[in-house]
Amino acid sequence: MQHKVLILDFGSQYTQLIARRVRELNIFCEIFPYNSNNFTVENYHAVILSGSPFSVRAEDAPYPDLSKIKGEIPLLGVCFGAQFIAHNFGGKVAASNTREYGRANLSYVKENELFFEGISEGSQVWMSHSDTIVDLPENCALIGSTHDVTNAAFKIKDEVTYGIQFHPEVYHSKDGLKILENFLVKIAKVAQTWTPDSFVETTVERLKKQLGNDKVVLGLSGGVDSTVAAVLLSKAIGNNLYCIFVNNGLLRKNEFENVLEQYNGMGLNVKGVDASARFLKELAGESDPEGKRKIIGRVFIEVFDDEAHLLEDVKWLAQGTIYPDVIESVSVSGGPSATIKSHHNVGGLPDFMKLKVVEPLKMLFKDEVRRVGASLGIDAELLGRHPFPGPGLGIRILGDITAEKVRILQEVDAIFINGLKEAGLYNKVWQAGAMLLPVNSVGVMGDERTYEKAVVLRAVESTDGMTADWVNLPYEFLQKTSNKIINGVKGVNRVVYDISSKPPATIEWE
Repeated sequence: MQHKVLILDFGSQYTQLIARRVRELNIFCEIFPYNSNNFTVENYHAVILSGSPFSVRAEDAPYPDLSKIKGEIPLLGVCFGAQFIAHNFGGKVAASNTREYGRANLSYVKENELFFEGISEGSQVWMSHSDTIVDLPENCALIGSTHDVTNAAFKIKDEVTYGIQFHPEVYHSKDGLKILENFLVKIAKVAQTWTPDSFVETTVERLKKQLGNDKVVLGLSGGVDSTVAAVLLSKAIGNNLYCIFVNNGLLRKNEFENVLEQYNGMGLNVKGVDASARFLKELAGESDPEGKRKIIGRVFIEVFDDEAHLLEDVKWLAQGTIYPDVIESVSVSGGPSATIKSHHNVGGLPDFMKLKVVEPLKMLFKDEVRRVGASLGIDAELLGRHPFPGPGLGIRILGDITAEKVRILQEVDAIFINGLKEAGLYNKVWQAGAMLLPVNSVGVMGDERTYEKAVVLRAVESTDGMTADWVNLPYEFLQKTSNKIINGVKGVNRVVYDISSKPPATIEWE
């Protein structure tokens, strides 16, 4: 990891995308708030300044200390980052006459400029700012323009410092990855050594040194993250890893038995604990979404702690924390990330557990976890599983939870998910599931009136769950699935399909 990139975050919604694109180039990178003291600049081969919702002209605008960066380390400013460089080093930034958002095209690209090598005039880029650079500093050279933005790209003479007012990290910037590659690989000379195989090798060695002969306990969920974490730890410490798989009664149909069988086939040291009755008893009568989440989280910790205490001399708790969990739990002061959701994997343990925490995946994005899993030889079907929420069906049953409601939703979900697989649609969907609504509707079956439950089917496409679009499933598939559910699941007489995107909706309903 000697060749790595530092990304300073100013609160942009796109900062994680920058990191994902850099990682796609097989280059290791880390994100820190611009005002963090938790990094050493000298450890990095290049620095990228992110965008921001702030204006550089505002009194409370972020102001990073670039004294050890600019002119010393290759530097790229993106949007706000470019405007910060211009504004504070001799140029001028002003409010744009027109809000510059959305698609634009490069109308000028400087000839023989390595930054734009392989990129021609007309290339589409993505703008997202209301300020614009009016005047470049005297020691700057203009290297790129769009029809509406003259100073779209510049570099500082006699320095490896560049600025662009568009976002190369977003999908709509068609040559964005090539631009990042030109800067990082050809200009900054950053080595492309970040691969799944290299991650496995270095992580296993690090875990061996960190854990020695200590015993580690891990709560498996059946999902990708905890599974990959378990296999990595197993390679490092073998049978000193003790895995616990808790059935909270809110899993999918037959999931407890199927996943246990799959884990045993992988050679993991796993104990299955069926605590479904305990969870359902504690949840009885609770209909508030947050109330349900807290109960499920509390009871899981209690069950997990009971089981961990049956093991002697356990010193570590392993968790499947991934990089977005870490990033989103650190706020950029005053920025849009100031109101952050809490993550169950970040924020420590109850005092009574007294265990040290080890997180083998905390530097990986979700897609990287899957690639590492493939490198470890984990079954492709398991790695391709859709994300499933920690509280399980507890947040897909709107209102209070009963054993009968769980049965209904398990049956509905099984028909939907199995149908997607049979139709060859499962791997084209990022996440799919069903919701049970707390309402009954009138129906007719045969000559009789029914008054039964309505269920919602949901399927979305996404890369990381931060944004998501609903999937346009074929009408024929929806029709067939609806018929199967209504005819096969007692208690349901109506099926609807959710066509909401995130934002403004969320993927789960609670």
